[in-house]
This record gives sequence, structure tokens and C-alpha cells, in this order.
Amino acid sequence: MANNSSRNRVMVPEAREAMDRFKMEAANEVGVNLKQGYNGDLTSKQAGSVGGQMVKKMIEAYENGLK
Repeated sequence: MANNSSRNRVMVPEAREAMDRFKMEAANEVGVNLKQGYNGDLTSKQAGSVGGQMVKKMIEAYENGLK
């Protein structure tokens, strides 16, 4: 099983900024206050809400691309 550092690594370094903006946008949409850097004070529910919103938006973007 891969360790956390390899799972969380952005494969294309130029994409990190875009992913960070995407994460902040998703957090804003679900009402979670993210800050730059460490966010270890988030509850599991808050972190899951952000991740879930990101997945929802990715699925919508994929589906819209198929039409």
C-alpha cells in the first residue's frame, strides 16, 4: 500500500495551484472555512464535505463534456 506522501502528490506540478483553487472554491460552496496551508483543525465532517463537493463538481464537469 502506498504511503500518504505518494497518494497526495500531484502528478503534474503545475496543477497544484489549480487544485488548491478548486479545493478553496468547493470549501466555500459548502461553507467550510479553509486557510492556506495546514487545516488539521477541520472535523471529519467538514473535510468530507469539501471532498464530496469536489467529486460532485468533477462528475458534473465530466457529464457536461459528454453532451
